[in-house]
Amino acid sequence: MAEIMEEKKELTPAETAAPASPETPAKKPEKSTADKKKRRRTIRRIVALVVVAALIAGGVKFFKKKDGSSEVGMATVSYGAISSEVDGSGLVKAKNSETISLTTAGTVMDVFVEEGQKVEQGDPLFTIDSPNAATEVQKARDEVEGYQKQINTLQKDIAGLNLSPSYAGKLMDVVTLNPGDEISKGTKVAVLADDTRMRLEQYYSYAYAGELKAGQKVQVSIPALMTTVEGTVEAVHMVSRITPEGSKLFSAEIVIPNEGVLAKDMVATATTIVNGDTVYPYEAAKLQYYRVGDLNSTVSGTVISSNLVDYLAVTPGQVLVRIDGEDSETEIFTAQQNLEEAQKKLEAAQKNLDNCNAVAPISGQVIGLSVTPGQELQANSTLVTVSDTSTVTVSATVDERNISYIKTGMSVNLDQWGTSAFGTVETVSLSSTVNNGVASYPITISADNTEGNLQVNSYVNYKIMASQNDNCLMVPIQAVRTVGLEDGSSATVVYVQADSRPDNALELPYQDEEIPSGFYPVQVEIGIQDTYNVEIKSGVNDGDTVFTQMITDQAWG
Repeated sequence: MAEIMEEKKELTPAETAAPASPETPAKKPEKSTADKKKRRRTIRRIVALVVVAALIAGGVKFFKKKDGSSEVGMATVSYGAISSEVDGSGLVKAKNSETISLTTAGTVMDVFVEEGQKVEQGDPLFTIDSPNAATEVQKARDEVEGYQKQINTLQKDIAGLNLSPSYAGKLMDVVTLNPGDEISKGTKVAVLADDTRMRLEQYYSYAYAGELKAGQKVQVSIPALMTTVEGTVEAVHMVSRITPEGSKLFSAEIVIPNEGVLAKDMVATATTIVNGDTVYPYEAAKLQYYRVGDLNSTVSGTVISSNLVDYLAVTPGQVLVRIDGEDSETEIFTAQQNLEEAQKKLEAAQKNLDNCNAVAPISGQVIGLSVTPGQELQANSTLVTVSDTSTVTVSATVDERNISYIKTGMSVNLDQWGTSAFGTVETVSLSSTVNNGVASYPITISADNTEGNLQVNSYVNYKIMASQNDNCLMVPIQAVRTVGLEDGSSATVVYVQADSRPDNALELPYQDEEIPSGFYPVQVEIGIQDTYNVEIKSGVNDGDTVFTQMITDQAWG
């Protein structure tokens, strides 16, 4: 230490040299080569002094070799207190903030607030005249309705992958389909006749107009079966049919239940009793199926199976043809995606229209107001931001050494231009970014700002006590090294002084630096660290002497 003080004394004259006389010429004399070398030696001595001072602060002792060529830095493993802090600076942002913008052009009509004004949710902010905003909403709504109709149709069609009848009846004129056949949407595969009931049309004289009514029972005579069955008047039509004899007739539609014995084109006559008299139709007529329709495929695809047979009696929902409709499924999937996109456009257009009569989306402070009455706005203009500054957040990063100690809820000291505040760790991310070989993890700090002491959109300094141990073994940072092992892995070691190689000393394949004799690499488990010291969890004992580093005479010039 005395030598260090002597070096400081030698530096004093150089550092306190008197300034040049005012009368000296403006041109400075060139320095000699000897002066330049002396200046470099002086700088090296200052740097060495700083290094030595830091080592002493960390508990490092120096011992000169006998030949005086270098000094051996050593330290003693001892118990002490150590703490690790994370500090830095980050931008203060409102935790909750909403920005209002306009995607269409328009003219500002009225503005009801000022920059910095506090507003409550729902308070009016401004009004804007933008005809295009309403047009865009209607256009988007039409597009949504169009895709919805398309999907509804496709969903009905895709039900036809299992082709089935919608009513009971009998198949006729069926098409032969084999597995593997391709079938197109709209292909007629059969005629479906509803023969569960038969229909009979009869004409009656206008003399009985008003006497026959819907729901009235009639007797239907069928000569081919030599029988009479009961029927029901389904409808009466007051048409005007004139017979060759000059009689005027109206029609009635009769429905007769079919137990399976009635057939199309059977001749039949329907009579009824009116005021005790039997009323006959003008002429007999032929029975018809109650209804007839085509059975068509509603999808395109490949036939998987077919049960189509002429005159087969079928029931509603009975599967007749199975179809692989991959194309139809793809079509409906595409339509659903288009509908989702159209709905997003409608939401955006409606929000834009609402912004023409903007109200505060949240309670907070008006920030960045950029509209004035009469102003012509271009499309995609940002108009105002409303921020709730009662709670603010700060984004920070923690390196890989300390991230395991950072937990949500930890207290954080904040300082902004001398104004102190307190926050808490709100989130800790497990996703890191690597820069210069060091992994950093983002965290979020939240702080109460009800009093408005912290200025948003400005930087603040933060400090977190990451970890602390009041009684642990520790050594100076300079004593801890990472070394390579024979298997290619690495280990954390300190070099322990001993009279002979300890049992737990490692055999290293090579040395990256000069290690004095009498010191042996012992693997250690480290914990937290501060500016000067490292916690040692295992590997060495209290009182052990460890090597820190060599200081050579060359560093002193």
